[in-house]
Amino acid sequence: MASTTKESLGAALKQMLTVKPIDKITVKDLVEICGVNRQTFYYHFDDVYDLLEWVFEEFANVANKYVFKVALPVLLFRDIATTSILDDLNVKFVLFCFFGTIIMFGLVWVFALIYCKDRTMIGAFVQGGARGSAAVLGVAFVENICGNSGMAPLMIVSAVPMYNIISVIALTFGGNDRQRGTAGIKKAFVNILKNPIIIGILLGVPFSVFDIPIPAIPTRTISYIAQTATPIALIAIGAGFDSQQALTRLKPSLVATVIKLVILPVIFLPVAIGMGFGPSEIVAILIMVGAPATVSGYIMAKNMDNDYVLSSNIIVLSTLLSSVTLTLWVFVLKCLGVI
Repeated sequence: MASTTKESLGAALKQMLTVKPIDKITVKDLVEICGVNRQTFYYHFDDVYDLLEWVFEEFANVANKYVFKVALPVLLFRDIATTSILDDLNVKFVLFCFFGTIIMFGLVWVFALIYCKDRTMIGAFVQGGARGSAAVLGVAFVENICGNSGMAPLMIVSAVPMYNIISVIALTFGGNDRQRGTAGIKKAFVNILKNPIIIGILLGVPFSVFDIPIPAIPTRTISYIAQTATPIALIAIGAGFDSQQALTRLKPSLVATVIKLVILPVIFLPVAIGMGFGPSEIVAILIMVGAPATVSGYIMAKNMDNDYVLSSNIIVLSTLLSSVTLTLWVFVLKCLGVI
């Protein structure tokens, strides 16, 4: 009953906002629409602005669930299913991306265990410091630099599944409900199996490997849903943003951002160059190790009861600073003559 009353008041506020600005809406307006008394309103909310905050929180919760369970799985399914990995198969590159991702997460995880005094931060720190928006930026960035998608699709297929699997493990063992021993391993395994994002990736792999075409109408529907993932995730981050909590996480957010945008490229790019990879491979690897934190990290942290405030901080900071760092990395690589 209480939930129904709050929902009715929320709906009344949304209705009033179509005709009045928030500072002109009164409690009297809202209770008249809902057919309740003022005492009922004040039982649930302090004032109209408190109700507005609740409406934003409810929207953020619904948006998070939609992105986590529908939009992101569909986006990753589309990206992988429409990539023909056998056309440009490069085993050395695949192995580099696969094992490089594991090593990258491992290095950040070891650092987090040493650095994070608050153990509930570890999962979000590991994910934010290692997991980049390769699936979102990959193809577009490589096309801009190289003139074609090059090895970006192969990088996505090789690295993104491990991004998500290791992120689930990190969030299981390093969150608010940290698990230990056999129970932790069991829970991590179950979380991997039922994670919608991983399911979307696995469903896309057969389409990619066997080059199975998707009919035009489903393709259009899938694309429409996939296109909603990033904007709604960003709106959810904004709706759930708490500036006071964000300030308490500023230092670890900056550290994770520096690791993501600077330290990891410093470690992995020289190795990639030394292994003789060509321009297309190098640019794809740059995205793998140096792209900003992905918005899906916030969604997963929120849905797995982790430090989503830290996750949102890392996403915002790394996205803002990546325009500078990626430009500098491209400049350095061009000066070295490797791209």
